[in-house]
Amino acid sequence: METAKGMTNIAWSLAHAKLHTRLRKRVLLPDNSRILMAVSGGQDSLCLARLLLDMQHKWQWSLAIAHCDHRWRTDSADNAAYVSQLAQQWQTPCWIEVVQTPVESEAAARTWRYETFARLARANGYTHVVTGHTASDRAETVLYNLIRGTGLNGLGTLPWERPLDNQQPLISLVRPILAFSRTETDEFCQQQGITPWQDSSNQTLSFRRNRIRQELLPYLKKHFNPQVERSLAQMAETTAMDIQYIAAQASELYAQAVTERSPQVWQISCPILQSAPLALQHRVLRQLLQTALCKPPNFHQIEKLAALLQAPNGTQTDPFPGGFVAQVCKPVILLSALS
Repeated sequence: METAKGMTNIAWSLAHAKLHTRLRKRVLLPDNSRILMAVSGGQDSLCLARLLLDMQHKWQWSLAIAHCDHRWRTDSADNAAYVSQLAQQWQTPCWIEVVQTPVESEAAARTWRYETFARLARANGYTHVVTGHTASDRAETVLYNLIRGTGLNGLGTLPWERPLDNQQPLISLVRPILAFSRTETDEFCQQQGITPWQDSSNQTLSFRRNRIRQELLPYLKKHFNPQVERSLAQMAETTAMDIQYIAAQASELYAQAVTERSPQVWQISCPILQSAPLALQHRVLRQLLQTALCKPPNFHQIEKLAALLQAPNGTQTDPFPGGFVAQVCKPVILLSALS
């Protein structure tokens, strides 16, 4: 397979200018950052890597590549070798990580990837991990989450940056080319003579995201809106801003309304929570249940706890996962683990 051409005689393209302007506007990757680039070998991640390498001297970044081999395909080792070959040609440090036991789902693969990126970044002093997510990915994820019924957070998906994990010092996960479409990354690769690795799993319709990409979005473009990807990506951007504000208000309300009385016992002030808008009530209860259950609660669980705000004294729920029960002890609700 043909490799990408060398890094000499860089031609400053519209894509370079677009990304440079975006980075200056949002300050996503400050000067002198140490950046680990997640590179699958596909067009989006190669476009991102090439752009950052071309701009490295302007920002004084320290760059490296990380590639994750899920061992899902018979050619996955060849894919990894191709990424390693490009890294050598680009004179860029590279880590190839291979999963020990192949995971069976997209969600599990994603979890392993991000855990791997976090481990590599911490072990080698990188402050940022970047991925090649695009506006096209954002549109597909909005549709995927809408179908699953994930609520407002699912519609404000794929933010420009977020913490990679909950450890200190903070490592930021950044998506620098989120304003690019997949068409733009393809055009950039062609212009620069970069040959992406063709991932056969992208054609497999058993993966729901592939079906959205190959069947649902083309149908929506043809019959409803030719610019549906852009519209969905813009909706995600504006929704993300709304979510940021609502989340800040909910955090303040949580601090006022919820008290941890002892390990595995929380107290909810009914008067304080009842005086708040319904949207904030549900966010506070979601945050509390996530803390207690150690995983995101579903809609039914949040509704079950919310119903106690109007329930008579002594009313209690059936057990939540993990054996937690909520009971009305006016003027509070107690959420506690069964002994």
